[in-house]
Amino acid sequence: MEPNVIYAFLLTLGAGLATGIGSILAFFTSTTNTRFLAFSLGFSGGVMIYVSMVEIFFKAQESLVGALGEVGGQWATVGGFFGGMIFIAAIDRLVPQKGNPHEVKRVEDMHTSKEEPERQGLMKMGTFTALAIAIHNFPEGIATFTSALNDPGLGFAIALAIAIHNIPEGVAVSVPIYFATGSKRKAFRLSFLSGLSEPAGAILAFLILMPFLTDTMFGIIFAAVAGIMVFISLDELLPAAKKYDETHVSIYGVVSGMAVMALSLLLFI
Repeated sequence: MEPNVIYAFLLTLGAGLATGIGSILAFFTSTTNTRFLAFSLGFSGGVMIYVSMVEIFFKAQESLVGALGEVGGQWATVGGFFGGMIFIAAIDRLVPQKGNPHEVKRVEDMHTSKEEPERQGLMKMGTFTALAIAIHNFPEGIATFTSALNDPGLGFAIALAIAIHNIPEGVAVSVPIYFATGSKRKAFRLSFLSGLSEPAGAILAFLILMPFLTDTMFGIIFAAVAGIMVFISLDELLPAAKKYDETHVSIYGVVSGMAVMALSLLLFI
C-alpha cells in the first residue's frame, strides 16, 4: 500500500476518533465551559469555511476546467458544490430530531433523575445520537481521505477541522448513555464506535472509488466536499457557537480559525 494512502487513512481515523475525546471530557466536568465551547465551534467553522471557499473550491475548479474545458468545468464545479450541500442536507433531514448531532447539547442538560422512564429516554437519545453521528461521519470520512490523497497538507487541515467539531458530538453521545446506565465504559464505547464510520468511509473510498479517481472525479468530489463543509458550518457549527456565546467569543473563534487556516496554507506553498 502506498505511503500516501496510509497517511490519508490515518488522518481520517484520527478525525473520526475525536468523538472519543469528547466522551472522555464529558466524564470530568459537570458544567460545560460555554466560552470554550463557543470558541471551539467558531474556530472549526472558520477553518471549514475558509479552506472550502479559498482552497478546495478552486482546486476542484482547476481540476474540472482542465478535464472538461472552461465552460464545462465551471458548471461542473458549481454543480458539485451545491450537490454536496443537497447531499448532506438530505442526510440531515433523514435523521430524527432528537438524535441529530447538529443539536449541540450541554453536559448539564443531561443531568436528570434516574427514574426508569427517564433512563430509557436518555438511553434512546444517546443511541439515536450515535447512529446520527455515524451517518454524518461517513461522507466526512470519504471527504477527508480523498482530499488527503490529492493534497496531504489540505487533507490534514480538513481532518483537523472535522476532529474539532467531532469532540462535542462525542459529548452528545456519551453523556446521556452515562446517565442512563451509570457505566462510563459503555458510554465511551458507543461514542468511540460512532466515530469509526469516518474511517469506514475512507475504506469505501479506497476500495470502490480509487479505480475511478480521474481528474474529473477528484474535481467533483472536491467541489462536493466544499459544499458539505460550508453547509455543516452554517447549519451546525456557527449557530451552536452563537447559542453558547455571551461575549462575541464565537466570532473571535471564527476569525482565529480562518487565520490559522490561512497561515497553514501559506506554509504549505
